[in-house]
Amino acid sequence: MDPMIYFYILVGLPLVASPIVYLTGRLSIRRGGVLGISLARALTIFFLLVEMGLLALVLQSAIQTGSVYMAVGEVTLLFDGIGFLMAAVVLVLGLMVALFSVPYMTDERNEEKFFALLLITIGSIIGLVMSFDLFNLWVWFEVMAISTYFLVAFYNEQSASLEAGVKYLVQSAVGSALVLFGIAILFAQTGTTDMQSIWMLTPETGKLSALGGMLLIVGFGVKTAIVPLHTWLPDAHSQAPSGISAMLSGIVIEAGMVAMLRSLSLMGKITVPWGAVLLGFGCLNILVGNLMALRQKQVKRLLAYSSVAQVGYMLLGFGFSLQFSLMDGASGGFFHLITHAMMKGLAFLAAGALLYALYLSKGEHSPLMIDDLNGASRKYPLVAFALSAAVLGLGGLPPFAGFMSKWQILAAGVETQNTLMIIIVIFAGLNSVLSLAYYAPIVNHMYRREVSSAVEAGNRIPWLMVVPLVIFTLAIVIVGVWPSSMIFITQNAGYSLLYTFFN
Repeated sequence: MDPMIYFYILVGLPLVASPIVYLTGRLSIRRGGVLGISLARALTIFFLLVEMGLLALVLQSAIQTGSVYMAVGEVTLLFDGIGFLMAAVVLVLGLMVALFSVPYMTDERNEEKFFALLLITIGSIIGLVMSFDLFNLWVWFEVMAISTYFLVAFYNEQSASLEAGVKYLVQSAVGSALVLFGIAILFAQTGTTDMQSIWMLTPETGKLSALGGMLLIVGFGVKTAIVPLHTWLPDAHSQAPSGISAMLSGIVIEAGMVAMLRSLSLMGKITVPWGAVLLGFGCLNILVGNLMALRQKQVKRLLAYSSVAQVGYMLLGFGFSLQFSLMDGASGGFFHLITHAMMKGLAFLAAGALLYALYLSKGEHSPLMIDDLNGASRKYPLVAFALSAAVLGLGGLPPFAGFMSKWQILAAGVETQNTLMIIIVIFAGLNSVLSLAYYAPIVNHMYRREVSSAVEAGNRIPWLMVVPLVIFTLAIVIVGVWPSSMIFITQNAGYSLLYTFFN
């Protein structure tokens, strides 16, 4: 079969599968049965497994022939190192979230909508990271934003959930409008939205194109949670179902970052210090994210603010690479993107499992507080260990994956042999230590001898929720001990990013 067919199906299958899943579950509800809901769950997992197989086939073709490029009329798609990395991350994380959500969402209304929207989110991210045309990049970005809006506000009978959804919608809409203005400026200057053509024409367009680039940074920066555009994030992460919190933190904000980097790569021939811009935002994100997380008493809000800080480390890696033409910085940024998806996905799923056991399984939609975790290891030892591994990895402790990805980023900063960059490295390293001030108490509470009343009255956690936790825990330990296993993925993604800036 023509490899291009696999590419077509890879991009389009989740969007075709979504209404099938929805209608399968909906028809069952109308007839008063549960078989259709079970089938909708199974179909979601099946389609994601098919997607992973298709991704492997497209990768095999790309290894043999180089990047896979596809044009459908005016729509252009590119499968390169960045596209493979992001598609692999969203499919693995999406599959784990789907497995986790089978028992987690069982007693919730509109369960079929949840799985249908999850597929749309995954499909839109795959389309976004493979778009090689600015306008279609924006279209995929909008599809992702709309689907995640409904998922953030999924518990629409609760005022806090609706407030989080509206805040997310308004700020996303403003960001999308700014992106559209930036695209309009570039189109007016170049007469095209094709990324390759814009890249070739930007040296002739002058400062106005640089303005378009800044609008793209701000617009995509909303979704990336760049400070001060991050204010939607803590409410959205804390109010969404835990599986969606894992998606928002583990891949959605990273998809916004990749959209921003793809757009900036068009400006590679314009003499604007984009690397310095990213470094500045990176330092700001790290500091603000850590300081805000220190104040939190709700577990999911704490994890949400920590995502702001973790985005800062990625921005530092990309900033080092763009400012000093360093491959290690770019590959380190992508490495941390992968490890953050695993660790933050694990953290939100483990917190969600405890939330389910202590509250949701009893029909209560109460937030999970840090004090609720007292003695959790005595009743839920596996989940407590998984959450401990996740937060300690996020704090940068060995032998977890977060230590190795942060190390590569900081080593890239030292490699510049620039005094200011070394000061930034020291700043980032000290902030990593600071983050333990809010990660360590989570572990401390779970391993206390005194057991909280919430844990004492907690219900059993279904085994299907535990499976993703075990997989992610093993993954962050294996990658931490064997970081070279990620070299093929991260270096190809780094090359795909830097090629457009320095060629």
